[in-house]
Amino acid sequence: MTSRRGEKIGWTGGWLGATLWILIFSIIWLIQRNITGGVVGLSLYAVGVVFIYGLAPWRHPQTEYWKLLSPLYVVLMVSVIVYVRFVGGLKSAGLSWWSFFWMASMLIPLPLMGKHRWKDRDG
Repeated sequence: MTSRRGEKIGWTGGWLGATLWILIFSIIWLIQRNITGGVVGLSLYAVGVVFIYGLAPWRHPQTEYWKLLSPLYVVLMVSVIVYVRFVGGLKSAGLSWWSFFWMASMLIPLPLMGKHRWKDRDG
């Protein structure tokens, strides 16, 4: 059995990178004295980090990936909603309703690898 170090780095680094914007905006909001937005953002980031490490596939080798990915996607989607709310709406955020079609592309891994499990790749 290999350590699969690259896959572990990919999972951890990829998800930490995907949630980094939440941390950055939370810090900015706190600096701007938007305490509510900052605290909500930091809380979402903390939940995301806990999920990244707690739902890591090597910790749950029998679990299908869609079950591990779904809570992380929920954190990202709620974070987008919080961001839009605290910057003053879609237009202020530089978004339109069409933007959600672009954001839907991040869900591509669910049908592609959703049924796979970590143990499926173990020799």
